[in-house]
Amino acid sequence: MRVLVVLPTYNEAENLALLLPELLALPLEVCVVDDNSPDGTGRIAEAWAARDPRVHVLHRPSKLGLGSAYLTGFHFALARGYEGVLTMDADFSHHPRYIPAMLEALREADLVIGSRYVPGGDVHYPLHRRLLSRTANLVARTLLGLKPHDCTAGFRLYRAEVLRTVPIDAIRSNGYSFLVEMVNAVQQHGFHICEVPIVFEDRVRGTSKISSAEIWRAVQTVMRLALARVRAQPLPRVAKR
Repeated sequence: MRVLVVLPTYNEAENLALLLPELLALPLEVCVVDDNSPDGTGRIAEAWAARDPRVHVLHRPSKLGLGSAYLTGFHFALARGYEGVLTMDADFSHHPRYIPAMLEALREADLVIGSRYVPGGDVHYPLHRRLLSRTANLVARTLLGLKPHDCTAGFRLYRAEVLRTVPIDAIRSNGYSFLVEMVNAVQQHGFHICEVPIVFEDRVRGTSKISSAEIWRAVQTVMRLALARVRAQPLPRVAKR
């Protein structure tokens, strides 16, 4: 199976130089989607692409959002006939050592999630972030009826068929809430989703891109999707007496 890693980047120069060798040691190709990083991330990616044809680079004019970066990578992969598309963070919070298990799981599934919240999974970051992540997953699963335990994970491996079937351009979210809306759409289309345990490590280089505004947008996304779910369900009938 030809698998492309879609790697959105913004100011990840230190991490990218270390991550690409580990990814290229696996049977993968990589597409770096860089949002005009001031720290030269795009130039590092271009240098790798010049010496290794398995590395592809897409440059965007500014920081346009995580969701749109994924969509850019998805369309690149589908246009070139890749059979699988893997998304991950570029800061080693999603470690490449888990990719072989995800590739193996894709033999039986349509979407594989590198999950923090199944047996064997864990998170290594501060308590307040653990509580925030746990709460976000609980709320999303409850309001949307989602089956995966880790609905906000960005470490995912999709079959190309999923991305061709789900109307990905209709996904309205553009930040981290894109992840919730995407898994909601995949489940609604009846695809088989499975989870592989991972240990999520907090970054040691660079700075996090999650802001309070992003968290608020995620809340809005879940409420919008929950309202759409309620409206789509028929009202219970009252028995006539």
